Amino acid sequence: MRCDSHVHVVGPAQMYPQAANRTYLAPLAPLERLQQAGAARGISRFVVVQPSFYGHDNGLLLHTLDQLGANGRGVAVIDPQTAAQTELAGMHDRGVRGLRVNLYSNHAGAARSFDRMFSANESIAHFMGWHVEVIASAQTLAKGAQHIADARTPVVIDHYGLHQGISVASDTGKALCDIMHLPNVWMKLSAPYRSHDDPLRIIPDREWLALFMDTAPERCIWGSDWPWTPPFDEHKGSEAPAPWRNLDYTSLFDSFAQAAGDDAVLRAVMESNPARLYEFAQLA
Repeated sequence: MRCDSHVHVVGPAQMYPQAANRTYLAPLAPLERLQQAGAARGISRFVVVQPSFYGHDNGLLLHTLDQLGANGRGVAVIDPQTAAQTELAGMHDRGVRGLRVNLYSNHAGAARSFDRMFSANESIAHFMGWHVEVIASAQTLAKGAQHIADARTPVVIDHYGLHQGISVASDTGKALCDIMHLPNVWMKLSAPYRSHDDPLRIIPDREWLALFMDTAPERCIWGSDWPWTPPFDEHKGSEAPAPWRNLDYTSLFDSFAQAAGDDAVLRAVMESNPARLYEFAQLA
């Protein structure tokens, strides 16, 4: 069964309030619409990732996992200082298998934040038997490489390592390659537009794709990033709706499948690899 390893779901604001410190008002993105889009390419498993605009309130994520049942897994965002063991155990029972650390912003002190946020979440993920998912620029990842190497859990890197403006041959590119050689590191082959000047880019950068697939083909997974968060320059404040990027799910998948270029590679990235990472049932 094919798996989309990176999606978000958004519910009605009156039922699922968005965080007060959000930078835009996210429009609806219901599970039913996602399932319809995935079905066109045989995708029925989904990994729901907690978006930043819901903060630590994972209520909708957990409700979505209840709807997906055996075909759903979740990556939650928590406050490591306040999360109770019973709360975490309940999340596990409902399908959560990872904790997300968001270091995507370019604010000063990113390295200190990596140290503090990553370490606290890694400790809990290790206790729960989960993984840590990190969204951060390639530069931030390079600075936090030792923390990633020392992790006792799998570490999943979002969106091709957000390599915009970085060449494979650069020092940062080489550092990201070294990180991918670590046996606990996974890469989400998702959201090529996040590392490109074109905010609607759906074709993966072939050099970076080849690097990750050649380095760790057994630790790469694909995600659509549905419903395609708007670029930062379209965030106009907490009460201003920002439309999703105008992308097509089928075209996005087809572009990746063509770039992957091999049925066996596609099966690994879409089926066997996510089944191992997220503990989906392995099908014969």
